[in-house]
Amino acid sequence: MATATAASTPSSPPRPGVLAELEYGLLLQCVHCGLCLPSCPTYAELGQEPDSPRGRIYLIKALADRRIELSDSAASHLSLCLGCRACETACPSGVQYGHLIEAGRAELETRRPGSPLRRLVRRAAFEGLLPRPRLLRLVVGALRVYQRSGLQRLVRASGLLRLLPRSLGASEALLPPLPPAGRQGPLPAVTPARGSRRGSVGLLHGCVQDAVFRPHNEATIRCLARQGVEVRVPRAQACCGALHAHTGHSETARALARATIAAFEAAEVEAVVVNAAGCGAHMKAYGHLLRGDPAWAARGAAFARKVADVTEFLARAPLAGPLGPLPMRATYHDPCHLVHGQKVRSEPRALLRAVPGLELVELGEAEMCCGSAGIYNLTEPVMAQRLLDRKMAHVEATHATTVVTANPGCILQLAVGLRARGRDAEVLHVVEVLDRAYAVADRAAP
Repeated sequence: MATATAASTPSSPPRPGVLAELEYGLLLQCVHCGLCLPSCPTYAELGQEPDSPRGRIYLIKALADRRIELSDSAASHLSLCLGCRACETACPSGVQYGHLIEAGRAELETRRPGSPLRRLVRRAAFEGLLPRPRLLRLVVGALRVYQRSGLQRLVRASGLLRLLPRSLGASEALLPPLPPAGRQGPLPAVTPARGSRRGSVGLLHGCVQDAVFRPHNEATIRCLARQGVEVRVPRAQACCGALHAHTGHSETARALARATIAAFEAAEVEAVVVNAAGCGAHMKAYGHLLRGDPAWAARGAAFARKVADVTEFLARAPLAGPLGPLPMRATYHDPCHLVHGQKVRSEPRALLRAVPGLELVELGEAEMCCGSAGIYNLTEPVMAQRLLDRKMAHVEATHATTVVTANPGCILQLAVGLRARGRDAEVLHVVEVLDRAYAVADRAAP
């Protein structure tokens, strides 16, 4: 590889710092067979070895061995990775690529934090905003005024966004219609089970998920209660730390993991249900994240075993009925951190097929990333757009009236793609579809 010019001998001790914390044996699991290459979105688009999982593992190992320095080229190849983990699904050797790229990102963030402005923005977002639900609700409130006042339409029509930094313009384009102010208070601490009680679960309400996608949380609670499950929403929870881990803010991710574990331990629930795929995949890895902390390693591993995506949890038993008919032609996009990170593939489809009147049409390359990938569509907008265009071509081929998925970032990205093409197809979470079907049945009941 052109980027792997020798800076020291391969026998040099591992580099001190973030990469010194990496379990070195994980790097050695890769046998460089190349079976991951076709599944990698950036390799599929660019066809370059350094932009493949195999190439990036080579880079991370060379950095850990102190054989290369973190050059502009090496940093670019690592930054361009979506962290979608499709390579893990394809890998016959069980390489845990997600852990490797998170270590690489942490090294990038430590040694190449960027300009003072970039550091300020990231600190404000990751340390000031996401872990503080009240502050996040205030910001969302201001954005709601921006939307409802007509200012958003004026700004978009004026072309002003083209004069702003690309990431800021991309952020504005992703902004969905925000829920009314009256729906921004705390969710009910306890929602009783309907019918015969089968158990209790805790719900991660999330940070952005609750502030921007409150209807998803409300639909999740109603669907779980329908199954005879009591739903508890711990007041002490905040952000789970997924975005922090995915973008290299490891210490903050660990602190938020400890707080999340403590909040749900106090709630004394049998399972922790999550309706955001990236959050769920991250929480299922708390044992690995906290492996170096003697006081929290076992607690992290025990907590991770309780975590379930809402589609995974609902599919464990036949859905309580009745479900009303929803005449729609739908297609399902697999969120990366659900299908590759959590290996949840058939469950969402089974739930959708249980809805009377719903025609489910399989999506081409359903498991390939749509380009959202946390904040990737803000940090790497060119590649994100290429992947969105690729996804939209497959969506249009299905002639679906509804696109269904199970992650907020995917919903934002897919909605932008459909809007840009003048398509009026809805983008819904799986639980929204089920909740609508239950509502139809309720209205038809005598």
